[in-house]
Amino acid sequence: MFLCLAVTLIHLVLVFFHVAPANPVSRKYGKQIDAWVYPLFEQNWRLFAPNPDSVNRQILARTAHAGSGGAMRVGPWFDLTAVDEAGIKHQAFPSHTAQNLLRRAWTSYVETHGEGDTARSERAVMMRDYLSNIAADRVAQHYDDDAFDFIQLRVVTLPVPESGADSAPKPVENRLLPWWKVTPHGK
Repeated sequence: MFLCLAVTLIHLVLVFFHVAPANPVSRKYGKQIDAWVYPLFEQNWRLFAPNPDSVNRQILARTAHAGSGGAMRVGPWFDLTAVDEAGIKHQAFPSHTAQNLLRRAWTSYVETHGEGDTARSERAVMMRDYLSNIAADRVAQHYDDDAFDFIQLRVVTLPVPESGADSAPKPVENRLLPWWKVTPHGK
């Protein structure tokens, strides 16, 4: 009982110093506080002060299977964003996971990798693996018969169209990520 209370108290203090404005304690022990908070207890204020996206992202994935002789069989592009949108459309209470899992994984990937696709930290490697696992799992759910060993993502970023705009917006970014090795999916 005492151990649970002590861990809870330490957790609350560390999270407090993580979300509090910069102070001598958080400056001195910032690395230790972040090591406790990330990735499981990340805090943000979006629930209370949302910061909506000013762009729409379409995340597509394609798979490849390494065949005999080193030849790769590449599959067609699969729209992961469309699957998410279909999962929440006409739902009175759509799940938080269906709405945000892929979007937040992409945002975290960009935050840790920047413009390049080279991991600069252990957290960046973890976010790359997280994003590739989400994509691989979603693709595997829709292509039951095809096994694949690699996955590649393409992210098309479009500005949110102005109300009453006549033409479709032009892509702001069309980012093609490298092929990632994944745990074999399929049968």
